[in-house]
Amino acid sequence: MNNVIPKTEWIQTWSKNGVGWIKLSHENKLNPLSAAFILAIKNAAQKYDDDPSIGCIVLIGSDKSFAAGADLKEMVKLNYASVSESRYIENGWLEIPKIQTPIIAGVRGYALGGGCELAMMCDFIIATYDAKFGQPEINIGAIPGAGGTQRLTRSIGKSKAMLAVLTGDMISAEEAENCGLVAKVFKNEDFDASLENIANKIANQSKPLAKLAKQAVNIAYETTLEEGVRSERALFYSTFALDDHVEGMEAFSEKRKPVWKNK
Repeated sequence: MNNVIPKTEWIQTWSKNGVGWIKLSHENKLNPLSAAFILAIKNAAQKYDDDPSIGCIVLIGSDKSFAAGADLKEMVKLNYASVSESRYIENGWLEIPKIQTPIIAGVRGYALGGGCELAMMCDFIIATYDAKFGQPEINIGAIPGAGGTQRLTRSIGKSKAMLAVLTGDMISAEEAENCGLVAKVFKNEDFDASLENIANKIANQSKPLAKLAKQAVNIAYETTLEEGVRSERALFYSTFALDDHVEGMEAFSEKRKPVWKNK
């Protein structure tokens, strides 16, 4: 898997108003996630992360599915030796959560298995009311392997995560919002405009401040309260070194909108 060639033809990318869009466009509308597909997604996200004009990244799928799971045609050929020696999961999957620019998963339809894991790797999820989430790997002789048991438990708690992982049952968008897996749910007809509005609002913030804020929240997700508070304090102090900190304070005092310098 170390010589995997990214399937760039399975993604579409475009940017608008400081937002970098990545659309999963596999020939199969369920967007099965192969190693080459994930690598292409990671590369596209990394390219936007390196672009100083981009303040937010949005990952979306087809109308039918965000991504309905791993590519089983690829996985059925693998055994323990091949997945461990090739670092099957490490190859691309582990890099997506390291993106510093805020990244949103916009979910229509199914986000199952690897698709749910991919959505949870983003900073938050916006979904339509007909979206479905879940980790059904147990039904096909596996368990989640790209962070599903870990991120789902941190998002919705042990009891609900255990139920989802052990039964393989799907979680509705409404339940996902109620238990904290999804940030907001919209009607299909309102979804595109609402998602774009949220992304634009983030993209128009100070880019260094947004990255620091993202880092602080992620520390809360990943460590203890004591360590989190200590890290937050250090990040807060660091904002005083930014030109945008001065601009934000002055703009507030002068009752005007800040003009961010992004430095």
